[in-house]
Amino acid sequence: MTYKLDQIKILVVEDMLPMLTLTKSILTIFGFKKLFSARDGEEGYKLYLKEEPDLIITDWHMEPMDGLEMIDKIRSDKNSPNPYVPIIVMTGYSSRKRVEKARDNGMTEFLMKPYTARDLYKKIVQLIEKPRQFVKSEDFFGPDRRRRVDDYQGPVRRIEDQNEKNEKREQEADDIILRNKDES
Repeated sequence: MTYKLDQIKILVVEDMLPMLTLTKSILTIFGFKKLFSARDGEEGYKLYLKEEPDLIITDWHMEPMDGLEMIDKIRSDKNSPNPYVPIIVMTGYSSRKRVEKARDNGMTEFLMKPYTARDLYKKIVQLIEKPRQFVKSEDFFGPDRRRRVDDYQGPVRRIEDQNEKNEKREQEADDIILRNKDES
């Protein structure tokens, strides 16, 4: 499925200029036009309040405010215009403990650096096609931390359907990248 992405506002928060530039370039190739950037969580939160983006992509480790502190503020501050905004955390650290910490802090998706354009595209499509419900409790507010676990024990059926769907998404990502490069 092709999506109309030119009206979606994305905030990219990254302290490393080459990674910030790369991420914004990839998003532009996908067709996003309303991109905002910040170099740390503090600046990112101010831009979030001002621009009210539809999606936030943030690095984890930044100074003076890191990505997780920014997420906590977005999810819990009474002045936050949209505490439900999807947030992708990108980091070079992928240990289970770190992923769980980011998840428990309210991130929506996790993107491991270095990543490919296809990896980023898949995360964005995941947010569009399978949005996660939000949970509010005494200790947590954010996307449901549970992923659907299928306990089906019978024979595998229609695996080719899933493979076909994945191939189609990969082809769509490649087509968008090529089409937008040709238009540039």
